[in-house]
Amino acid sequence: MSTNPADQRAIPLPLAPHHSASRSAVTCEYRCGNACSHDAPNTSANTYFGDVVRRALDRRGVLRAGAVLSFAAGLTAATGLPAAARGKNPGSTPAPAGIDFDPVPPNTQDRVVVPEGYEQQVVIRWGDPVLPGAPEFDFENQSETAQQGQFGYNNDFAGLIPLDGAGVHSLLVVNHEYTTETHMFGDYDPENPTEEQVRIAWAAHGQSVLLVKRDPARGGLTPLPGRYSRRITLNTEFAVRGPAAGSELLRTSADPEGSRVRGTLNNCAGGVTPWGTILSGEENFHQYFAHADRVADPVAKQRMRRYGVNTGASTRKWERFDERWDASTEPNETNRFGWIVEIDPNDPNSTPVKHTALGRFKHEGATVRIAEDGRVVAYMGDDERFEYIYKFVSSGRVKKGRSAHARRHNMSLLDEGTLYVARFSGNSPAAEIDGSGELPSDGEFDGAGEWLPLATGTTSHVPGFTAEEVYVFTRLAADRAEATKMDRPEDIEPNPVNGRVYCALTNNSNRGAPEHAPADEPNPRTGNKHGHVLELAEKSDDPTATKMEWRLLLVCGDPQQGDTYFGGFDKDQVSPISCPDNVTFDRHGNLWIATDGNELGSHDGLFAVPVGGPSRGHVKQFLTVPNGAETCGPIVTDDLVTVCVQHPGENGPGAENPGSHWPDGGRTQPRPSLVAVWRTDGHHVGEIGER
Repeated sequence: MSTNPADQRAIPLPLAPHHSASRSAVTCEYRCGNACSHDAPNTSANTYFGDVVRRALDRRGVLRAGAVLSFAAGLTAATGLPAAARGKNPGSTPAPAGIDFDPVPPNTQDRVVVPEGYEQQVVIRWGDPVLPGAPEFDFENQSETAQQGQFGYNNDFAGLIPLDGAGVHSLLVVNHEYTTETHMFGDYDPENPTEEQVRIAWAAHGQSVLLVKRDPARGGLTPLPGRYSRRITLNTEFAVRGPAAGSELLRTSADPEGSRVRGTLNNCAGGVTPWGTILSGEENFHQYFAHADRVADPVAKQRMRRYGVNTGASTRKWERFDERWDASTEPNETNRFGWIVEIDPNDPNSTPVKHTALGRFKHEGATVRIAEDGRVVAYMGDDERFEYIYKFVSSGRVKKGRSAHARRHNMSLLDEGTLYVARFSGNSPAAEIDGSGELPSDGEFDGAGEWLPLATGTTSHVPGFTAEEVYVFTRLAADRAEATKMDRPEDIEPNPVNGRVYCALTNNSNRGAPEHAPADEPNPRTGNKHGHVLELAEKSDDPTATKMEWRLLLVCGDPQQGDTYFGGFDKDQVSPISCPDNVTFDRHGNLWIATDGNELGSHDGLFAVPVGGPSRGHVKQFLTVPNGAETCGPIVTDDLVTVCVQHPGENGPGAENPGSHWPDGGRTQPRPSLVAVWRTDGHHVGEIGER
């Protein structure tokens, strides 16, 4: 055996594409078109800039221990990122405010499991009425008309917009990401769906908007269908705005002006804007279209390939009932999805918007912050293996207030500005980033980064691309700009307390596999099946800056394994976490993480972790979800926590034998639902003794 420590590292072999251990093939097929079992669409050969710089520096021998320590000190001073502290022992340090609860242990119970001292309630389920007068749900007698007024399927992101100072009345907006027809209908034939089943599915996509009331005494939320209630579906008209509106690339026979799109689909995560609207990301739109292989134009065909659009028939066979889902008949229809959409829930008669200035890719979501000069900055991830991290900086400035006039002005801010993509470089010698996940000698995975401009208004910054092409085919423009290929960038959100930005990188089983990008410092593990969390600090705490520093807050997985990292905290004290997906923050600045596809044998859950102080990296599990389910769209306030429980029971083969009977029990069909959790003693969430 070699005595060289570097030779003794346990370097995992490249893994073949796989389904998650806790995800059924049904979920993979209907949620993302089985993306993980196909080759990643990013086959670009762009050189990873960080590796080039690191190798050059390593050859010159400048990255010695002194230089590394100097860089770490400078990083802390310049950006406020904390220095590494390996193996911190919590001792008698009290739990930080906001996460003082006993963690839920990993488990596989077919229910939502919450900490001791907390109560829970199902707020709303698939099929419950949203519009006044909508019928109660009847699984055996569904109809398009009924579903148009009822809560849609597979809820993902949820946002609360308070209507009063106490947060008693709020507007609730929930995304309905996708439909799983094999579990929605007892008599579904995947090869021969009926037109009514297809139309029900169209109505089950989109968003639900309704008023909810929090009970200050007993906790929980009560839906109140009324004047705010709205269902947005695949039949709702959207306005196309921004620099690509009207482009020939967006024109179809049904919309020769390229200015109006019917519907939104595969809406994943999102964000609540400071002006009281909702941003939602259209993610895995590619799977709904058919016959990309029959497209006559070779350029259009190549562009569709970069986005993974189906060859052959689609899984759902929608193209049999509306030709817009046939890419060979309406090739531009695919270009009309993959955008950030904005919804004004304050006005149920408003026309929702697709913002082309924010680029087109498989948007996990978008979250915004306001810079000191009043410009708006939006952060976005492209949720696929080897895709990129983006941000948008508006040209205009925000108008204060929540009036209708202010909202209209502020919604227009996302129509013009600069779209950027991220490039990261590491600061460690190449030999220390070997794919094993073992920390380099400076004790952290960290480095610098820059935001590369892609387009500003009608001006392209990418050689060979017009501005319209940058916005409509953003992935190809980012390839040309040589952005850094990441491990499935999902939810990205700025922390309202410390100003840093946090990105969930869910996993990438192909990292380091033959003909794929190798491990690098921002993505340090070969065959990365557990994911990690990236922390960004932009120069001078200015979100409009083009320079930043970064480090990994978490390298997820089994704490007992050497390829995990928990912000330097004692790994014996943390909850195991795998596949981070959605993120949010409490008012103390603690990061809350929802998981999707736990590879550690437990159900998915919601976790809390401090990002500063002696407890930085102390991950604690707050809840778990039922069989086959994913944890989505967390909201954390002083008074309650909500999560969307998506696709429960899809680990069973179909509606005749589902893998769960949650939430109603007995022999009932599982129903995706939103759940509220609160303290039973009247104290704030995670704050013992406070109110």
